[in-house]
Amino acid sequence: MSAPIRRRVVVRGRVQGVAFRFATQEEAQRLGLSGWVRNRTDGGVEAVFEGPPAAVARAEAFCAAGPTAARVATLEGHDEPPEGLAGFEIR
Repeated sequence: MSAPIRRRVVVRGRVQGVAFRFATQEEAQRLGLSGWVRNRTDGGVEAVFEGPPAAVARAEAFCAAGPTAARVATLEGHDEPPEGLAGFEIR
């Protein structure tokens, strides 16, 4: 089993008011990830995922597409040291 990783992503486009945070939380929980997701004041959505590398990659791919009503223009992501988060919350 791979060591857990942490990845922070920022998604921009039509990503607020389209259930992006709720869909991201549902996907992260389905994948068994920890972390959080929140709206940013600049109109984007930011999320942190912690867990197995393959599951984190799937969560990031989900964010790149977004839920049905979203229109993702860009996604930026970078690795961070894992903090050992528990659960996945909407902030």
